[in-house]
Amino acid sequence: MSDLSYYSAEGLAAAQAELKQMEKVDRPFITKQIADARDKGDLSENAEYHAAKESQGMLEAKISRMKNELSNARILDETNMDTSKALVLSTVKLKNVANGATMTYTLVAPQEANLATGKISVKSPIGAGLLGTVVGDIAEVKVPTGIMKLEVLEISR
Repeated sequence: MSDLSYYSAEGLAAAQAELKQMEKVDRPFITKQIADARDKGDLSENAEYHAAKESQGMLEAKISRMKNELSNARILDETNMDTSKALVLSTVKLKNVANGATMTYTLVAPQEANLATGKISVKSPIGAGLLGTVVGDIAEVKVPTGIMKLEVLEISR
């Protein structure tokens, strides 16, 4: 039995679209590449064929993993979530105690993390350190450079 995967409605839709893309577009494209390479003759020395077969294997493994993950997916209901503490899908405004810099992150499931959009995984050091904190708490997060102290300024949805 696999672990449950938690998604926002938006994140689940994006994952389903990615799976559909891989099955309907990427898979046929790689199959065509294999057929084209096969038509070029001797397969034992055909680098294009071997590269396409390797790509096919990696794609099939990714499709399999994603299907398994999506079969165990659950959507988090944001409407009834507690905003008194930091949980998955909370948006947390923080202040780095050492340098005074402020930042805002949304805590998301690992498969939805994207630092460029301010979404960090609850399994990352900072995300894990923030889970369960309340406004006013100072989370001590172990990062590669040592301990980072982050003051929770605000929690919202």
